[in-house]
Amino acid sequence: MLIGQQFKDGLKNMAKFAKPKTQAHNVIKGLTKSKLIKSLGTARNYEQSLNTVASWAKDIGINGIQAMTIDQALNYLDYRKEIVGQKSLDMERQAIQAMMRLNGKLKDKQTLPVIKSINQQILKSRAYTTEQAQIISKHQTSKYSLSTQIALSSGLRAHELLTIAKVEERKADKRPAFDSKWSGRNGVLYTVTGKGGLTREVLIPHDLSAKLELRKLKQPATVVDRNINYLQRYDIGGGKKWSDSFNKASNRTLSFSNGAHGLRHSYAQERLLELILNQYPYQIALETVSQEMGHFRPEITEVYLR
Repeated sequence: MLIGQQFKDGLKNMAKFAKPKTQAHNVIKGLTKSKLIKSLGTARNYEQSLNTVASWAKDIGINGIQAMTIDQALNYLDYRKEIVGQKSLDMERQAIQAMMRLNGKLKDKQTLPVIKSINQQILKSRAYTTEQAQIISKHQTSKYSLSTQIALSSGLRAHELLTIAKVEERKADKRPAFDSKWSGRNGVLYTVTGKGGLTREVLIPHDLSAKLELRKLKQPATVVDRNINYLQRYDIGGGKKWSDSFNKASNRTLSFSNGAHGLRHSYAQERLLELILNQYPYQIALETVSQEMGHFRPEITEVYLR
């Protein structure tokens, strides 16, 4: 059931000026009035979820949750999969889904794809040593091997490998940064687009940058990974295909796999140790690693240190 245009416009106007909590409450009022939800418990859970969504939307510059696109919703869920468990992630997806049915961005029976939480995987997984990662990369094709080396040396997520661009081509979003960022390391600055659509700078060592530039595409190409479109500028592996290649090579050579995400753990642990050995206090070092990895929340980075 789709609501009238006047009611939709009213909700958008309220979202434009309202606080996240008020935005969420207004959506729930619309869902209840249109009978898209009937349970008080569901209404309460959805409102709590949408409050979180609205806060995120505000942080990245979306003009209220009613202005969110389907792609932005998927970016949000992809961001949240590292932070919350599957039950909470499903609740947030269902709340966004109901909202988008209310405002007509989804048809009555249309759904958002299910995103799998990796929160528990992060808590349980372990870092690879540099030697182990090198062994794995030698048993991959050159396309995927280079991706493994870049992911290890720059702390990239699987899908971020698909988004690498030179800083001259795409600027990073403005975020606070310590002077200690990249301290003690040399390389070429690129940008990647990570969780929640945030574009940040990453440092790729000179030797890997030279290999990367040899694989630059004449024209950027759109690739689809886990139902999300990415504009790829380099002919390297990324996303699920690279993760699958990494897992197979790890199992084949080491007889186990911690998953490609284990390389993020490797980066976090190695980089933190570097900074501490260079006389940076622990909290400064932790915040620096958080900025380099695109967390911008040290408490998330800390789970990578286990």
